[in-house]
Amino acid sequence: MKHLVMKKLYFLAILVLPCSQLIAQNVFDALRYSTNQIDGTARFSALSGAFSPLGGEISSVGINPAGSSIFLQNQVSFTMSVLDRNNASNYKGTTTEAGHTDLNISNAGAVFIFNTSGNSNWQKFAVGINYNQTNNFDNEKYIAGNTSNSLGKYFKDAAQGTPLNLLQLQSGESISDLYRYLGETEGSNAQNAFLGYQGYIIDPVVDDPANTNYISNTGTGLFQQQLWGYADGYMGQYTLNLSTQYANNFYFGLNLNTHAIDYRQSSFILEKNSNGNSSLKRIGFENNLSVLGNGFSFQLGGIVKLNESLRFSITYDSPTWYTISEETSQYLETSRIEDGITSSTVVDPRIINVFQDYRLQTPYKLSAGSAYVFGAKGLLSFEYAFKDYASTKFGPSNDPYFQIENNTIKNTLKGSSSIKLGGEYRWNELSFRGGLSYEESPLKDSDLYGDKKGFSLGMGYNVGSYSIDFSYARMQQDQTQSLLPAQNLAQLDVTENIFLLTFNINL
Repeated sequence: MKHLVMKKLYFLAILVLPCSQLIAQNVFDALRYSTNQIDGTARFSALSGAFSPLGGEISSVGINPAGSSIFLQNQVSFTMSVLDRNNASNYKGTTTEAGHTDLNISNAGAVFIFNTSGNSNWQKFAVGINYNQTNNFDNEKYIAGNTSNSLGKYFKDAAQGTPLNLLQLQSGESISDLYRYLGETEGSNAQNAFLGYQGYIIDPVVDDPANTNYISNTGTGLFQQQLWGYADGYMGQYTLNLSTQYANNFYFGLNLNTHAIDYRQSSFILEKNSNGNSSLKRIGFENNLSVLGNGFSFQLGGIVKLNESLRFSITYDSPTWYTISEETSQYLETSRIEDGITSSTVVDPRIINVFQDYRLQTPYKLSAGSAYVFGAKGLLSFEYAFKDYASTKFGPSNDPYFQIENNTIKNTLKGSSSIKLGGEYRWNELSFRGGLSYEESPLKDSDLYGDKKGFSLGMGYNVGSYSIDFSYARMQQDQTQSLLPAQNLAQLDVTENIFLLTFNINL
């Protein structure tokens, strides 16, 4: 779909679209930008990310800033990842499957060590720069099934309360002109009502310019629905790291992070029916969302060695403060039969809705870990973290809509605990690794967004001046997808397979 006109819409209103992920500025946006994957380097991933008490590893610097002063020498690292994501859906008893495979740069970074001289207790300083991909949005979904809940109800509900004369083209006025005007003056509900009216999905109860009540032309019965969903983009964390070693056993660090969001999603829902009481036989509805964001956060961390074997860590991750821009576009096509004649209609506004920037504050996180190092033979590491998703906030805080949405977040989300366990065994130049991870659902209703569980495996080859690491991680989570707002729910079994390959060079 080509969009020929761009116009700012100076309002902040909920976008009621046919796929819950496309409703702008709601609880699902908060989750999308607040949850992270276990990426980083291959060694980090192979231990399921349980690296906070260990340090001495490039991507772990982005988890616990004290970890860079564990390094004994300068190091540069680069990691490639392959993500294979599979979505198995069940919608009204019909099962379908779709997936996507993608190649990305997962991590890149460097750490530089500066040893002190003399008798100072401050034995070492470290400076690091690091990039971690914290989320990969590349995804495809296909959902299909039969339902008694038609798209016609969606457009009818959007139109209620809108005067008919606002939905009718005036002399010399184009589809683009009126769609843009409604967005500027009435909001997105009126835009959707306009699409439904111009596409013959809804009609006024009374043919009067002042009419504000509407009926659907889709009738009743069973409707065949199919949803194709496509998303791409990423979230990235760019880190400037500073850390130090005090005496022989204490390590402290600070991270200053900038964050980037680049997210695009498109959905197309197709509805067909053969019901005798429906003049409308086919509806095709496309929605597109594009998001760009940037943010800032900081981290404070510490590691203490009780002895050569036992280590403990604690880390505080501040909230991330984002500024986010969004754009949307829509397209509608319908087919109907009247008096035995089949007619098709395309309503293509060719308008990109550009919304005012808004702010998002994601949750803070507290984590603690412990590790036991078996000399040169191997290690075991454990990490616990708590993330208070209920503290997520949209802004400006004085905006009435965001006040309502922030209250919804408090009532919908909760604090979530996560546990990571990893181990490594070394045999000459080879290392063998494995890990387990569990993350509690951030929703009070875990049926909508289930717990995330995973395991990981990996191995490495180290010859001193350089090393090569490989890992495989598998994550599984049950989710619920809405084809229409707050209704027509499909169950999704989401499985992610992540393959990582890392090259490390000691300088």
